Amino acid sequence: MTLDVTLLYFLNNLTGRSQVFDALTVFLASYLQYVLIAAFLLLLYVSAYSKQEKLALFLTATLSMVIARLGVTEIIRFFYHRPRPFLAYQLHQLISENKWSFPSGHSAFFFAMATAIYLYNKKWGIGFFIAAMVMNISRIVAGVHYPSDILGGMIVGMVVAYVVFYIAERKKTVYI
Repeated sequence: MTLDVTLLYFLNNLTGRSQVFDALTVFLASYLQYVLIAAFLLLLYVSAYSKQEKLALFLTATLSMVIARLGVTEIIRFFYHRPRPFLAYQLHQLISENKWSFPSGHSAFFFAMATAIYLYNKKWGIGFFIAAMVMNISRIVAGVHYPSDILGGMIVGMVVAYVVFYIAERKKTVYI
């Protein structure tokens, strides 16, 4: 068995023992995403940044998330069709998904968000990285992703966010 499948089984075997744990896993895998988006918007709203800095952070994060999730991830999935792990193995499936598994769209989206935030604000970024890790590990526990799906999405999200940030910063220096 590969390391990918071994880690999948190890994490997925945590399910089915406690209704509370399973419910928490479902919340983290399916609903934490809404909390993160609301937290980002709230932090941005109450922050001491100028309107221009808030707009730069918002646009960089939003553009990064959209490109990572709807652009790069979908291009990869167009060419590479990896079925969900619950279709290939006997797993405790806590949530259902019906698209290809690799790379994880959630991972690409939320690691793009965390990276963009981190590039502007280290403290906020660390919190969003931790939340993105928790959410995405819970998606492995829930049986809808392999660990390599999460890693692939994480790489996509982080690279896209860095490129978008780099281009935004280059454009800013041109206009100043």
